Amino acid sequence: MPERGQNFVLVPYTDGAPKPPGLVARVRGWLTAASALVPKPAGTLAAPAEDVPRRPRLVFGFDATASREPAWATARKVTDALVQALPGELDVALAVHGGSQLHTFTDFTADARTLRDRAAGITCIAGRTRMLAILRNSLARPGVRVIVYIGDVYEESHRQGRMLADALGLRGIKLIVLHDTSNPAARLDAETFLDMARRTGGAVLPFDANAPRKLRELLAAVAVYAVGGTELLEKKSAEMPGALVLLEHLGGKR
Repeated sequence: MPERGQNFVLVPYTDGAPKPPGLVARVRGWLTAASALVPKPAGTLAAPAEDVPRRPRLVFGFDATASREPAWATARKVTDALVQALPGELDVALAVHGGSQLHTFTDFTADARTLRDRAAGITCIAGRTRMLAILRNSLARPGVRVIVYIGDVYEESHRQGRMLADALGLRGIKLIVLHDTSNPAARLDAETFLDMARRTGGAVLPFDANAPRKLRELLAAVAVYAVGGTELLEKKSAEMPGALVLLEHLGGKR
């Protein structure tokens, strides 16, 4: 965050003694001191330093609450598919919530081993979902083109979800949800995920924890989409089974 300027300018008296700050300057100082004491909202991480990314960026978000262990075990095995689809052309960050907070938002990397090792060190923790914290933190990172999120239920504010989805859409960031409906209760949230994804120009796809090969194919296709949009997906469709699936759900959006 850029440093704030001085609250006031010292103007010397003719006798050399400094002039005391006026009322406006004193009020600004009080407000600055008070703001430092206000706690940050739960589920948020410190804002990263601004930089100019050299490559497109993708955020791989995951719901790692207690009931999600089988799904997370599958996802851990195939995270490297995101950076191996187009080696050296995409940077990926891992964002995971559990224990009712967003506890992990890694640096962006194009190294498959680094991504896999970070994923291997994360376990599921009981708590409520914090998908919106992933979206909010992704907005604060420059260069993000796609957020892919794996989850089953939605337990947060619908109004805030729509607002964040609209903000993503204005920034050109696509939200792609891999919806796990193995628990019948999760199907009640299908419309919510679909509405949020559509607001960004993204899509909702099915997730099956028992089909790691299909998940790997889908993640590889999402990586290609993050780098080159539907145009590159279409070029890769003959060699990538997941590309056709993703194109179908995107409905031809570029």
